[in-house]
Amino acid sequence: MWFLQSSYPELGMEVVMAISMASGLSSSLMLETVLLRLGRDRLPWALAARTAAGMSMISMITMEMAENAVEYYLTGGQVSLDSPAFWVAGIVAMAAGFVAPLPYNYARLRRYGKACH
Repeated sequence: MWFLQSSYPELGMEVVMAISMASGLSSSLMLETVLLRLGRDRLPWALAARTAAGMSMISMITMEMAENAVEYYLTGGQVSLDSPAFWVAGIVAMAAGFVAPLPYNYARLRRYGKACH
């Protein structure tokens, strides 16, 4: 998001957020697929991809939305790499992204009695 905000300000915040969310979701899905294939689970590629897509999509979308909203609220969409306040806003946004999906994950864990994978 920071690259798009600073390099292409004419895109507008809605487009920048949509692109950054799509990028975050796709990179998360790719990483999870690779870990499910090459890690302890050793799932076939197709099953690893389906499992990655099905296990935490709502959590990932919630995390991305929370991070982008907090980042935009705190910085106003301005990228200032030399400002300590900018980096604090990034840390706060990451914390919000971690906390935001917790209620959904907890409810899912209580309802189904198991983690997402």
